[in-house]
Amino acid sequence: MTRVISGLVLLALIVGVFWYLPPWGTQIFAGLALVLSLREYDNLVRLGGLDVVPGVGAVLSVVMYVALLFLPVAATHVLLVGAVVVGGALVLRGRVPDQAVAVAAAMLFPVVYLGMGVATVPLVREAYGAPALMTLFLTQIGSDTGQYYAGRTFGRAPLAKALSPKKTREGAIGGLVTGAVVMVGFGRLWLPGLPAWQLALLGVAVAIVGIAGDLFESMLKRSADVKDSSNLIPGHGGMLDRIDALLFTMPLYYVALQWLWPAVAR
Repeated sequence: MTRVISGLVLLALIVGVFWYLPPWGTQIFAGLALVLSLREYDNLVRLGGLDVVPGVGAVLSVVMYVALLFLPVAATHVLLVGAVVVGGALVLRGRVPDQAVAVAAAMLFPVVYLGMGVATVPLVREAYGAPALMTLFLTQIGSDTGQYYAGRTFGRAPLAKALSPKKTREGAIGGLVTGAVVMVGFGRLWLPGLPAWQLALLGVAVAIVGIAGDLFESMLKRSADVKDSSNLIPGHGGMLDRIDALLFTMPLYYVALQWLWPAVAR
């Protein structure tokens, strides 16, 4: 019951911010989610045994988020400078960490995974509007729900036993079907001009990538030997646990809309 109540509250908050507030509401909301996610990511990295320089990856990730939304600075420039900053910070610290390459990668990775990934939420809201953004969120929710109930009803064969023992191939198929159905249903309403077959393929792609994002975060948690990224959201775990699939699906969706929708009169 706790999981259901907190899930409904979170959904109402998302709808209220994305639908009823101007784009700055989504920017602030996503920015808060980014900060909370960076804190949880840093904790997972440390529990995983990587001796990173505190705060460097988080600051660079926030810089990437701000640059993508507000500054005339290319993302590649932020990444190039970020690599120099990460290397410089490790040198200035003056000691040799175990797995130095892994430590450097762990400091730079959140700039793309979280800084750029979370930024695609307000970018979609600003470029394509609240209905387009809600189409992706509802498709993700539909896919997650399809995976859950199909897995509980028909689940027999493990999908990725080492990463997430409870996920099954049957559940994944259910997620692909519901993802395609929801994307076509809401896409025909809120993404006018896109043919149903393109929406169906996009829904399947979102479901597949969402499952990959979920499994990837499970891998991070298992490497840190924890069940949840935090206990921030009652019944759901941490912020990373809630947005793990979206961190993969939202960038895909943003790129897909740039390819598919510019030719359509909106």
